[in-house]
Amino acid sequence: MKNRITQLFGIEYPIVQAGMIWASGWRLASAVSNAGGLGLLGAGSMYPEVLLEHIQKCKGATHKPFGVNIPMLYPDIDKLMDIIVQQGVKIVFTSAGNPKTWTGFLKEKGITVVHVVSGVKFALKAQEAGVDAIVAEGFEAGGHNGRDETTTMVLVPSVKEQIKIPLLAAGGIATGRAMLAAMVLGADGVQVGSRFVASPEASSHELFKQQVVLAKEGDTQLTLKELAPVRMLKNKFFQDVQNAYAKGATAEELKKLLGRARAKKGMFEGDMVEGELEIGQVSGLIHNIKPAAEIVQDLMAEFHLAKQEVQRY
Repeated sequence: MKNRITQLFGIEYPIVQAGMIWASGWRLASAVSNAGGLGLLGAGSMYPEVLLEHIQKCKGATHKPFGVNIPMLYPDIDKLMDIIVQQGVKIVFTSAGNPKTWTGFLKEKGITVVHVVSGVKFALKAQEAGVDAIVAEGFEAGGHNGRDETTTMVLVPSVKEQIKIPLLAAGGIATGRAMLAAMVLGADGVQVGSRFVASPEASSHELFKQQVVLAKEGDTQLTLKELAPVRMLKNKFFQDVQNAYAKGATAEELKKLLGRARAKKGMFEGDMVEGELEIGQVSGLIHNIKPAAEIVQDLMAEFHLAKQEVQRY
């Protein structure tokens, strides 16, 4: 399948595996890349030396393109960028910050740069900054999200209308049918997160993967807008946050409740009670844990089937 996204990254299918914290290590990234998509390492939960290890192991596990996702709020981002350049990584996805800060630096090194946005104004700023492509991530997505709560179905065509560079859709995409829908709306490809969490290769804790599989419609919610909006599964910690809101908690009190390493405690260490369990709304459609390569194959098979079905109308 050839289009602007597959040509930009040198991949077979227009499927990008999201660089999720505590899930997207070298095993997952290399498996997706080997299957024909683009695997991403999630640097947001990695110390510089850990990122270096994962890049080197990913190189050893695949000869196909892979990239690194870096949230620009990361405190030692300059160290991560130096490692990326030194290791010859060719694709970087940036998020949670001003794309002007690092795009020029990366482009000078011959690196393809993609920026994740939650709204049209941010997409235009990213295009102006010189990025090569944009990920438009809707309100349905797991993890940290946009404050405006714009859904993928509205966001993708809104961004498409305003930009000229390639566009990836993200948020609520775990099936080939959703992939086709996103591309009909104007996307050139999709970024998939939650579906890849429920895979053996994801570095997330097995208990978290099981919770994702068990999730039903309505089991996730966006909260903590005063700090950084985040969608998570409803567990005891989530309820503690809601109770704090009911008592009129200030942003400082919410920050104290959140504490440190809450996401690591839940998604990586397996504390399903007190941990922060970040996952998308689409978890309600994820019913099993399966290898990343099978997920890619299923996405493409269903995409083509759905395309044939639509052509009948």
